Amino acid sequence: MRKTLLYTLYAHLFMKLCIAISFIFLTGLYLQVEGGEPMDFVLKSAVFQDGDAIPQDYTCEGMDVSVPLAWEKQPEGVKSYTLLVEDPDAPVGTFTHWILYDLPGDITELVQGIPSDQVMSNGSMQGKSDFGRIGYGGPCPPRGHGRHRYFFILRALDVKSLGLKPGAAKREVEKAMEGHVLGEARLMGIYERK
Repeated sequence: MRKTLLYTLYAHLFMKLCIAISFIFLTGLYLQVEGGEPMDFVLKSAVFQDGDAIPQDYTCEGMDVSVPLAWEKQPEGVKSYTLLVEDPDAPVGTFTHWILYDLPGDITELVQGIPSDQVMSNGSMQGKSDFGRIGYGGPCPPRGHGRHRYFFILRALDVKSLGLKPGAAKREVEKAMEGHVLGEARLMGIYERK
């Protein structure tokens, strides 16, 4: 009788555990499918997939124009975005190719070929890259240095403006973002000059 009672108690506890795990799984699935909180802030491009080669037109060996980008499933309460493009494989350490900040929170894309203006028509600002200039500078790794990775890092912020002047450096943008990041989306492309 005692064994039967213990068996019943363990079976009851096991069933409750299974129900709890199922509830957690189904709740997460509901939020992902039925419009609850966005689960994955996504950044993508029409010209390459995550992990693929960046087409030559968007590099120093081509037209050196900025890559078209689009994003979705951004966090609730976004008031602005920042975008950094970085090469962590550069011989001198991480090399910054593009800095954009104060991008309006209601946009979800950047078209190809953004002009190198300090202040854009929508009020966004561009910082100074490690090339020493404003605007996009495409992939341009040293010849024979192998494949380099280029990370497009989009951050959703809870403030409309970082309060910086045009032409800010990466460290200034990162400092101003502290405590304001709601979410981050990344896209990585590769490029090699032979």
